Amino acid sequence: MSTRDAGIETVETRVLLDGLSFPECPRWHDGKLWFSDMHAHRVMTVDLAGSAEVVVEIDDRPSGLGFLPGGTPIVASADKRHVLRIEKGAATMHADLSSLEAEWLNDMVVDERGRAFVDVITHRADPEGDEPIDRIACIEPDGSWRVAAEGVLRPNGLVITADGTTLIHATTRRRKLIAWTIAEDGRLTGQRLWADTKRWTPDGICYDAEGAIWIGGLSKEHFVRVLPSGEFDRTVHVPGRWATACMLGGPDGRTLFMATAEHEAGRGYIETVEVDVPRAGRP
Repeated sequence: MSTRDAGIETVETRVLLDGLSFPECPRWHDGKLWFSDMHAHRVMTVDLAGSAEVVVEIDDRPSGLGFLPGGTPIVASADKRHVLRIEKGAATMHADLSSLEAEWLNDMVVDERGRAFVDVITHRADPEGDEPIDRIACIEPDGSWRVAAEGVLRPNGLVITADGTTLIHATTRRRKLIAWTIAEDGRLTGQRLWADTKRWTPDGICYDAEGAIWIGGLSKEHFVRVLPSGEFDRTVHVPGRWATACMLGGPDGRTLFMATAEHEAGRGYIETVEVDVPRAGRP
C-alpha cells in the first residue's frame, strides 16, 4: 500500500531485519542479502524469511562488499585499508592498500572478471570544497592492485553498467553521480557528470535494467530512482531513518533492499519494497 504527495511516495515497507548497528553496502548473492554492519564490525547475511547470520567479525569497520568469480566474498577493511577474503568464517588478506596516502577505504564493486574497484578516501573528515583529491583503486583477482583513477571527488556508492563499460560513483555531499569509462586494463578514464541529484545526497547505489540508478539519500530519509536523463522517477520515504544504501535482488531482481538507520539511536534495519524494474549490472 502506498500514497503519493508531490512526487514523494510513502510506502509501507517491510522490515526484514532490525537490531543492527549501521548496515551498509548490501549485496544480493546466492539467495541471500549480504551486508556490512559497520559499527558492529561484522559482515552478515539475511534471507527473505528474515533469518540472519553473522558471517565474520573483523577488528575494523567493514565497508564495501563483493564476490570473486568463484563466489568467494571480499570486504573492505576501512581504516586499515585492506581488502579481505572471507573463507570458512575467517578473514584473510586479499589486497593491502595501506601504502597509499589515505585514511580509509569506502565502497566497492566487483566486475565480471573479478576486478574490485574500491574508493580510497584521502581524509576521513570532508574537506568541503570541490578539489578532487581521492582515488579509486583496481584490485585484480590475485590481489595485485593499481590506482585506477586519481583526482576523484569523495567517491561513495559504486555501480558498473550492464554492458561492463562504465563505472558510476556517488559523490555524496556534492550531490552528483559521476561516470568513468573502464579501460581494458581496469583504468578509469573520461570522468563526466552522469546526473546532478539536486537535493538528494547519494550514498549507496544500485543499477537497474532500464539504466536507472537507485540512490540512498542518506539523511534525506528517501531512496530515489534517478533516470539517465537526470529526472527522478520514483522516491520511497523512510521517515525518521537515514537511507544509507540499497540493492535490487530477490528471485526476480525486483525486491529493493534498503539499509536504513536511526543514526542518533545507533539502530539499523534492512527494509524491503517491491519495484517494477529488475536488477542489472553490478553489484
